[in-house]
Order: sequence, then structure tokens, then C-alpha cells
Amino acid sequence: MVDRALAQSFETIGEEYDRHRPGFPVAAVEAILPVAVPTVLDLGAGTGKFTELLLERADRVVAVEPSAPMREVLRSKLPTVSALDGTAERIPLGDGAVDAVCVAQAFHWFDRDTAAAEIARVLVPTGVLGLLWNRADPACAWDVACHRIAHPAVGDADATTATAAELPGFDFVGHHEIRWAERISRAGYVARWATVSSYLVANESGRRAMRDAIEAVLDDSPETAGRSAFDLPHLTDVFRYRRA
Repeated sequence: MVDRALAQSFETIGEEYDRHRPGFPVAAVEAILPVAVPTVLDLGAGTGKFTELLLERADRVVAVEPSAPMREVLRSKLPTVSALDGTAERIPLGDGAVDAVCVAQAFHWFDRDTAAAEIARVLVPTGVLGLLWNRADPACAWDVACHRIAHPAVGDADATTATAAELPGFDFVGHHEIRWAERISRAGYVARWATVSSYLVANESGRRAMRDAIEAVLDDSPETAGRSAFDLPHLTDVFRYRRA
């Protein structure tokens, strides 16, 4: 069941999310759309971190995002994208309006069955759906430790990527796991955690405790201790479906 308080916490941020959250590898969009399509929808688009990769893959790119601050950032960055106010459960598009739908780092916030039905409705017959998430590389102990601090309820098995192959109204096509890395400053890494839902809904003492614990991990890890910047590995999971 979706925690609405956590889901709605992102409605208060825009520029911070765009500045500090990781992007996505080009290989992810290539896995979803190996060839260009006429129209693609980025659903739960946020500030457009994945949307920008779609510009080379479609003649028309539409973004749907419920947070006004995030839409403002997206529109300022990507003026050619049609950015609409809406949700996955009520997509402001007509039937069969798009050839593909992409959902980056957001499907776990949706009401699964309602969203799946809405996505199927706006897709053309046999249209493509791509779901993707970034996650910590389990080989990177210090980043995994920070994830446990920010998301203690998740533990070692992050269930946000656990999408069922039998998604209602869709045929599962396949899964890709993409490894990549980014260079990030220590300050930027710590600031990134201030954009996650558990931090946003916490009180000030809870936020301070989270920051202190993350700083302690960085101070204790040989890969990060005493360094102002370091390489951060990522895994991106891509799940591709086709409308049944």
C-alpha cells in the first residue's frame, strides 16, 4: 500500500531534487525504445531527469507530474516538452494518445492496478511501457549503509523494483540491469539524502540524526574518508512491457 505522506513529500521540492538527484544512463532509454516513436509520455516525470533523454527518441514528448515546483523546473529546462498536471491514476490524455510510456523512479508511488489501467488506456495497441529505478550497487558497502540509514524499513532487499511480470493489461518483455557510475562531491552526496521522502517527512531532530549518521559512514569508509569527491556506482533496473 502506498504511503501518501511519503509520496506527497516531493511536492514541496523542485530545484533541490533536480540539483542533487542522480540522472539515468542513456542505455536505459535505449533498452525501452530501441527505435524512435512518434509520441512518448514520461509519467511521474519530476523535474525531467529522465524526460531529457527521451527528446532523441520521439517526435513529441509529454510529461505528466503532480508537483507544481517540479513541473516548473521541467518546463524551464525542457521548453519543447508538453508538461501537464496529472497523476498516474488520472492521466490527462485521451485514449491511445501515446506510443510509449516511461516511468522513472516513480511506479512504486502509484496505485498499481489503477495506474496500469490508465497507462494501458492512453497507449496505442501493443504500445510500450518502461519502468525503471536506480538502486545502490550492493558491492558499494558505504552507499548501501547510507541507504539503510535513510530507508530502515527497506533493509537489505529493496522492494521498490519488485514489479510483477503479470502487470495487469501488459505482457512482460524483459529486464535489463545497467551498471554505471557518477563522480559526486561529498557535499552533493549528503545533500542528495535531503531529497528522499523519509528525510522530507522527518522532524528536525530526525533529519539531523540522519545527516550525522551518513556523515559518520563517509568518515569511516576507506573509499570516502577525507575525500571531497568520489565515484558513486549505480545499478539501473529497466523493466519493459507491451500492452496486451
